[in-house]
This record gives sequence, structure tokens and C-alpha cells, in this order.
Amino acid sequence: MCPCVVANPAGSPGLLQIPASRGPRPAARSITGRRLLPAVALLALLAAPSLARKPVDAVPAASVAGASASVFLEDLTWTELRDAVRAGQTTVLIPVGGTEQSGPALSLGKHNVRARLLAGRIAQDLGNAIVAPVLPYVPEGSVVPPSSHMRFAGTISVPESTFEQTLAAIAASLRAHGFRDIVLLGDHGGYQRSLARVAERLNREWGRDAARVYALPEYYRAATQDYAALLRSQGYPDSEIGTHAALADTALQLALAPQTVRTQVLASAPVLDASVGIYGGSPRRASAALGAAGVDTIVVRSVEAIRAAISAAHAPAAKPH
Repeated sequence: MCPCVVANPAGSPGLLQIPASRGPRPAARSITGRRLLPAVALLALLAAPSLARKPVDAVPAASVAGASASVFLEDLTWTELRDAVRAGQTTVLIPVGGTEQSGPALSLGKHNVRARLLAGRIAQDLGNAIVAPVLPYVPEGSVVPPSSHMRFAGTISVPESTFEQTLAAIAASLRAHGFRDIVLLGDHGGYQRSLARVAERLNREWGRDAARVYALPEYYRAATQDYAALLRSQGYPDSEIGTHAALADTALQLALAPQTVRTQVLASAPVLDASVGIYGGSPRRASAALGAAGVDTIVVRSVEAIRAAISAAHAPAAKPH
């Protein structure tokens, strides 16, 4: 953003308030008048674009074409989405996140932010995909008594059955709007089996319908196993890579959404271990450069897996000999 500030006319009496005049100004005021001229000219320049602007309904469609260029469903109008589906964007990605603790250096929305950004990258590479809004509420442990991540402030948990029903309803809604390939991208390990169950159930219920649901294990595998292997190849031990909020987790976040990382905590916190919600490793040496390699791995593996799954699902059945 530009740091320049234009003064509010109402807040600058004597500078931009111009009294009406019905005749020549007295000579004593001529200096003040000359000083006002630059301000008046500035206001005229600022007002000119708005005065020349056409009414909204007169703007040619070509000039607003960029408004529908986003891959994110929530950025589109309903007519833009309808037209995108009619034009062949019939793959939709449902990013599933989670609102949970990730130690004192990562924000509670880590999974939600990451899942959305990665899904956006994947959709762009696919070329015919739309990204649905992130599902941010997932099973995180029992509420009473609190277990797992629910032992830390800010975590939000829903029952597994509620989660699966919600996910199924989202997929059914998207199917009703014309999407034919519905891909579930789970950024959290705790509900991977739920994604598979939902996909299996919907595909069974929909039968020979053209729409299919895919639970994509390759996405989560790339973010965990494949990325950990990459870090090991660069000399980082498992005791540092970790499993939650440690090196791998934090590096991905620094690469995708650095505003969600408290770097001062990484540098100065006396304790960064399981007692504060960090499991299996240490985040202190995490960097955006390390995370960028992980992001590329996740995107490439996911795009390959989605294309392969869709191709297999829509391949013509082999004719009996």
C-alpha cells in the first residue's frame, strides 16, 4: 500500500474550505487564495477519474473478465460459477482443514490457511478445477473431558459423524451444481479414514451417475511422508522434522503464509516441545526455503494423482471378449 495520505477536507479548516465569493477578494486575502490553488487542483485531479467513470451497467463485459478468473468458488458470483462449469470446469476441490493448536508459534488456523492455498495451486495446475470453501471444523478429540488437541485453548472439535455428514452434504451440493469430479483434500491426519468412508459411501449411493468423489491420500502423504524424506535427504533428522508443529510443519507455513508464524517465538521461546503442543521435533531451524520444496512436492504429487484417478474413473469399461 502507498504510504501517501490525502488530508480529509473536513479535518483541515482554513486549508481546503473555500468561502463563496461574489466579487474580487481583498488584496489581503490574495496570498491565501494563491495558497489554495494547489489544493483545489489536487482535489480536481482526485475527482476526475470518478467523474469520468461509466455507470456499472455500461462497463463492457471484457473489462470485468478478470473478476471471474479466480479458482476460488467464494470469489465468484453464481452466474460466473454456472458459466465456468458449463465451459468445462467440472472438477471441484474440497480442502479440509481444522481449527487446532499448533504450538505457540503457529496460528490456530494453520490447516485452514494452508489447505486453501495449496488447493488453489493445485487447481491452477489442473486447469479445469474450482476450489470450494475450506471445511474448518473437524474431529479434534473429545470435548468433555478434553482430549488430544482439545486440551489447548482455541481448538474446535466436532463429532466424527457430524463431520462426515457435513462433508457428504457439501459434496452432494456441488454435484447438484454440475461438478462431476469432487476431490477431498485433507490437510490433517486425524480424519483421513473419514474422507475415504465418505467417498466410498457417496460413490456407492450415486451408482452409475457421472459424478464421482475421490479421497486423495496422495495429498496428505506428500505433505508428510514424501516431504519428510526430502528433508532427510538434506540432512535433517527425524528428531527435528517432527510430526506436528515442528520443522516440517513450520517450514510449510513459512513458505505459504508467513503471517501465521510467530518467528520471534521460534527464536526466543525457552521451551518448544510437547508441553506446549509441538510433537516429535523442533521448529527452530524452519525456513521458507525449506518449505517451498515441500509445497512443490505436494502440488506436483496431488495434480498427478487427481489426473490419474479421474482418468481411471471415466475410462470406458472393457468389453467382454
